[in-house]
Amino acid sequence: MQLLNASGCLDALTAPEVARSLDAFVTKTVTPEPREGNAPPRIAEVEHGMLNAIGLANTGRDAFVARMLPALRDLGVPLWVSVGGFSARDYAETCEQLDDVTIELNLSCPNVDEAPESAAAIVAACREVTANPLYAKLSPHAWDMGETVRAVEAAGADGISLVNTLRGLAVDAELRPVLARGAGGYSGPALKPVALAAIHAARRATELPIVGMGGVWTGRDVLEFVACGATHVALGTVLFTDPDAPSRVRAELADEQSRVTRATVATPGN
Repeated sequence: MQLLNASGCLDALTAPEVARSLDAFVTKTVTPEPREGNAPPRIAEVEHGMLNAIGLANTGRDAFVARMLPALRDLGVPLWVSVGGFSARDYAETCEQLDDVTIELNLSCPNVDEAPESAAAIVAACREVTANPLYAKLSPHAWDMGETVRAVEAAGADGISLVNTLRGLAVDAELRPVLARGAGGYSGPALKPVALAAIHAARRATELPIVGMGGVWTGRDVLEFVACGATHVALGTVLFTDPDAPSRVRAELADEQSRVTRATVATPGN
């Protein structure tokens, strides 16, 4: 089991030691053209989590490949590059320029307009142009998660990432939306049951590796994600409040695994 960060929840060049404490680092989503993102305010703390409507702000593909990617390689951590776009062609053209990385296709950002093609069509377009491992990051809003997972697997995905944020909204004291965009992506501990359900459904539909994320805060959370079918686990919102979360979570996980083993051995009949 590898421990990663969720895309957009860690700046590796600002916090290199935190990035090196992970088994792999996942970049912010890269789009073909530079994006300033949505107008502020675009982050808000809410009960049991946070809302964000960043809007895929990034330097764009050319600057990422020319400057940021070489700097990230110098960290010595395996790299996953999150790729976004507004058409299958956008995704494929970016994938074509990436070598020796794992690619996570951001197919479910709630803060921008989505590509008109299906997730499977985007995966297929990217599969045609790259031999890099492709992970499809899917939305928890899918009603039939198994059907979606089978479709992206048939299109050429090498793995699945679950889940992206849920769409949410908060209002201020004057009952107006807190975020300028209105709704944003909701993340935090309350997302965990949704993520576990999605992972459980996905595991019944595929044998592909699954990166589970959404509300992971403790070693016990990691254990539950793996029990529901996750192969690897990513830390998200927790990294904003606890940069030492990777080492803490690993220690807690080891303790939880030992506790479960002891309880199993002590159970009559085992």
